[in-house]
Amino acid sequence: MRRGDVGAEQVGLTQNQASALLRRVGRNVLPAVRGVPMWRQLLGQFVHFFALMLWAAAALALVGGLPQLAVAIVAVVVINGLFAFVQEYRAERAASRLQQLLPVRACVVRDGLPQVIDADQIVPGDLVILREGDRIAADMTCVAAEALMVDTSTLTGESVPESVAVGATMHAGTFVVSGEGRATVTATGSRSRFGQIADLAQSEPRPRTPLELDIRKLVRTVALIAVSVGVVFFVLMLLLGVPVSQGFIFGIGVTVALVPEGLLPTVTLSLAIGAQRMAAQKALVRRLESVETLGATSIICTDKTGTITQNRMNVVAVWTPLGEGRIVGQGYEPTAEVTCDAHVRTAVAELVHSARMASRGCVVQVGSEWLPHGDPMDAAVDALSRRLNLDPPLDHEVSYRPFDSARRMTVSVRADRVVCKGAPEAVLALCSTDEGAHEALARYSGSGLRVLAVAQGPPEAADGGPLNLLGLLGFEDPPRPGVGEAVAACRQAGISLVLVTGDHPSTAAAIAREVGLLLPSSPVLTGDDLPSGDGELGALVDRDGAVLARISPELKLRVARALRARGHVVAMTGDGVNDSPALREADIGVAMGEGGTDIAREAADLVLLDDHFGTIVAAVRQGRGTFLNARRFLTYHLTDNVAELAPFVVWALSGAHFPLALGVLQILALDLGTDTLPAIALGAEKPDHRVLEHPPVSGGLLDRTVATRAFGVLGPTEAIVELAVFVAALVAAGWRPGLQWPDGSALWAASGAAFLSVVIMQAANAFACRSTHLSVWRMRWASNGFLLISVATSVLFGVACLVIPAVAAVLGQLWPPSAVLPLIALGAPLLWTADALWKARRVKS
Repeated sequence: MRRGDVGAEQVGLTQNQASALLRRVGRNVLPAVRGVPMWRQLLGQFVHFFALMLWAAAALALVGGLPQLAVAIVAVVVINGLFAFVQEYRAERAASRLQQLLPVRACVVRDGLPQVIDADQIVPGDLVILREGDRIAADMTCVAAEALMVDTSTLTGESVPESVAVGATMHAGTFVVSGEGRATVTATGSRSRFGQIADLAQSEPRPRTPLELDIRKLVRTVALIAVSVGVVFFVLMLLLGVPVSQGFIFGIGVTVALVPEGLLPTVTLSLAIGAQRMAAQKALVRRLESVETLGATSIICTDKTGTITQNRMNVVAVWTPLGEGRIVGQGYEPTAEVTCDAHVRTAVAELVHSARMASRGCVVQVGSEWLPHGDPMDAAVDALSRRLNLDPPLDHEVSYRPFDSARRMTVSVRADRVVCKGAPEAVLALCSTDEGAHEALARYSGSGLRVLAVAQGPPEAADGGPLNLLGLLGFEDPPRPGVGEAVAACRQAGISLVLVTGDHPSTAAAIAREVGLLLPSSPVLTGDDLPSGDGELGALVDRDGAVLARISPELKLRVARALRARGHVVAMTGDGVNDSPALREADIGVAMGEGGTDIAREAADLVLLDDHFGTIVAAVRQGRGTFLNARRFLTYHLTDNVAELAPFVVWALSGAHFPLALGVLQILALDLGTDTLPAIALGAEKPDHRVLEHPPVSGGLLDRTVATRAFGVLGPTEAIVELAVFVAALVAAGWRPGLQWPDGSALWAASGAAFLSVVIMQAANAFACRSTHLSVWRMRWASNGFLLISVATSVLFGVACLVIPAVAAVLGQLWPPSAVLPLIALGAPLLWTADALWKARRVKS
């Protein structure tokens, strides 16, 4: 083992010193995850704006003498709140287990003797003994090292382990992949780099999702309209000489009637259905609103290592002075197709055998799979050695010098020779010039391969003497299968892509170019190129296909914030600790489930269970479909509101001389009993195959298209038919406007006719709302079996409200006269015809 200066740091602490420090600085634990208590999560489902509005409506109904209405509204709030809580609690069970990223035990020197202690007992000044496979428990400075290699990918994003020299700093959360060493602890717990990043991730509040903002806006609008209309009708009642108490009750009834009580349960269930479908496609949703947010995504900032690539090094090209060889193989498998001339194969074998001497990593078989052990590039060399059927090098090594940033190569000194393997610029500088090597290096680098040069010489050349170049090894970290297609699909869907990585810019650019992410006009920038102002940063990186390399966690967080400030809905992918702050800041954080860290998964809204970038496209498709479903059932609900409000408008305009077609309890029965199931079924529509062929729909849930269709086409059609049926039923009973007021049974039968007409037309409306461009006659009815069952159930419920005497008496209605039943039946085709005409005009325009 190479040692630094022998001093106090090599002795370690006494037990008394360690105990005193532990009392002063505290245990070596990460900042506790500041989760929301369960009781607050549950309470939150009952106190958001829409729920508060329904609570107020229930209270007013109770005050106004309508206890049945109050109980029904309270039931809606409670059931929806419990359902939403259960869904989100199930997702939260995948919450952070940050402590698992730190070792449970560690070996330190106390009182001059090695001893194993709990990692949370480590204090600054402790001397820690590190061996292969150990996870580093705190920030520390290396004081002795022997071929010590540390995987820092969770913090830096670098895919290749780093060699650690004496005096180098190592951070908590990383781990030793090869070699051994000793290090003095400099920072523990929240003072470590790992702890600072974890604290940064937790300190950033989650931004509100577009769906949350849309629902807020919609609910506030509906609440304003409902209260305003209720006040207007209360004033009208007073002007007509109705007692204040009756006018107040009537105004409350109108207000409650206009509140879409079934909207919130429908939204929650639709999101839950979308979440279940995403889970079936290997995407775990941790927050229900994230389902819709993905569909609204306008830019994806993706990590490289482990997300775009497989993080599997593989030698695919070998250059020697005698010629080149090509290797076609999968992962670290010991078999592959090696293509080269016979005389070149001998040179390739010598090159690979020597490179194996200067390596410490290897491949191991676990079951039927071959996996890297140690440095992935060393493992790739070992795999190629096996593919060439070479015997392992004999262990006649005199000394080994690991890679460091100054020498930029590993050196294996043997009794008969020295072998060097490392950065081409460093190794070639020690060899006689070979133009072929430089030309091959340019070709390999230009195609995105990592390149190592291998040379050998006499033992005395170990200190920088002239070497004989054996050749170059070209390593590929292949993209995941299907990433190129996923990138193309994102672009077709109007989603921009930005690669954000801690890796080297040339490697990042080459991978981005290979998968089609990097466009000819796209910039390749490093962290040093980025401006300090968020406005300038957003303008610089808001370019489709941009590649951002050498990006720190703080910069990644700023990139997410700057893009959101420019109006983007940002999805950020990542798998390491360094990604967690940005995952939390983004509109939707996407973490890797297989290779990612727990802190990244806790910070994310969506976890890809298969770590496949292509799964994002499937999730976006489902998110788009969920958003369109929300517009479908919103159109459906608003159409019903028009039909429910129309009788009150006609009654008011007539100065109370025209009978009221529907009462408040009838409207509540329509909202909760007949509308809810079909609305949920609309929320379960499967995404159309063309949903990714255009950019995300702008304008939110309630845009001009939804408003025009609900308030200008479907709603008025329902209202006209409803009132026509009501008048026809009254006329059939002998009523004439202005001559006499209809008797109780006639009015109840006419009201029943209006009620049944709305039930039938809302059933027809459910089918019409499935599409904004296809008429009902062109749709495949059986493609949504749940809708067929829901519509049939709602119609049966509506009929039951008319034929069950006790229920009909509470609602104030009777079965309609036989004379108007044909007119009620005509409501469905009339609605479909009006809808088809609107769709035809929309398609032409």
